[in-house]
Amino acid sequence: MSPSDLKRKGETEAAPALPLPAPAKPAPSGPTRVVLASEVAAAFINDLKKAVSEKKTAPLLVGFLANNDPAAKKYAEWTGKTCQDAGFRFELRECEKQELEDKLFEANKDAKVNGIMIYYPVFGGTQDSYLQNSVSIQKDVEGLCHTYRYNMYHNVRFLDESSKFKCIIPCTPLAVIKILEHIGVYNKIMHEGNRLYGQTITVVNRSEVVGRPLAALLANDGAKVYSADEFGMVEFHRGSGIQLKKHEVFETKTTLEEALKASDVVITGVPSDKYKVDTTLLKDGVVAVNFSTSKNFKDDIRQKAAIFVPSVGKVTVAMLLRNLVRLDEYQEAKVV
Repeated sequence: MSPSDLKRKGETEAAPALPLPAPAKPAPSGPTRVVLASEVAAAFINDLKKAVSEKKTAPLLVGFLANNDPAAKKYAEWTGKTCQDAGFRFELRECEKQELEDKLFEANKDAKVNGIMIYYPVFGGTQDSYLQNSVSIQKDVEGLCHTYRYNMYHNVRFLDESSKFKCIIPCTPLAVIKILEHIGVYNKIMHEGNRLYGQTITVVNRSEVVGRPLAALLANDGAKVYSADEFGMVEFHRGSGIQLKKHEVFETKTTLEEALKASDVVITGVPSDKYKVDTTLLKDGVVAVNFSTSKNFKDDIRQKAAIFVPSVGKVTVAMLLRNLVRLDEYQEAKVV
């Protein structure tokens, strides 16, 4: 082919089309990094799958449902699905409230059962506290019996003097702790047990199941914690320079508005869509975590927070199974 032929070919053929640029991704609506519970739970679930695959028999978790609470039912469904996906055995035992105590003691004595949980509320108040203390310490995956709660509040982290076997911690408070570790709120340079020193945290919930244990755990790790509920505000901390071995609870004149303005981390757990944190009170770059099934932060939190965690449910279930694996190991070692 001659040069003239090439020229004529070039004149009669269209030039090859250039590839079109990929459509631009929409700009984020704000500076906030949204962290989903599934992202945090993934590594734990993978570790749990590996741990179960190495066992001759997968641990059995029994959940008791004795109420008609939709949230409890949903939690039971999550538990069952996660157990199945991770290779655990799970039995949901539904019964009447009046039958629950007898059914619970049967499971306590059943050697085939490795872990027990109850979907609360059942009766409410002191009767539910009685049920929490009735779950065997060997099988209490929720960490709500007296021994585990006493150890948690007194900053006792192990069941044995050799510090080999860790205490069982309530699942949702533990989930929040693991999320804060994941996103870097815990300072890994500090000694374990002091890694929240210098952090000011507000927890809007002081229930006996989640809010109060969470405030205690955060304070035992060095934070100054403002704990708020409908009855007012108290402070949890280990004193000036975290000199105390465990947290103490102090009365305070600080208002919720003042606490929110001062906090590096704000954690909410109000079971009502009517409650919303006033975003204008929060620091620029605050860490915002919601463990309620209701949305306690307004949409504009994405314009103020550095990190926003809208829910913790999947991490809670992962912590439940993590506790189950530990209890199975403790049963084999006859620790408790």
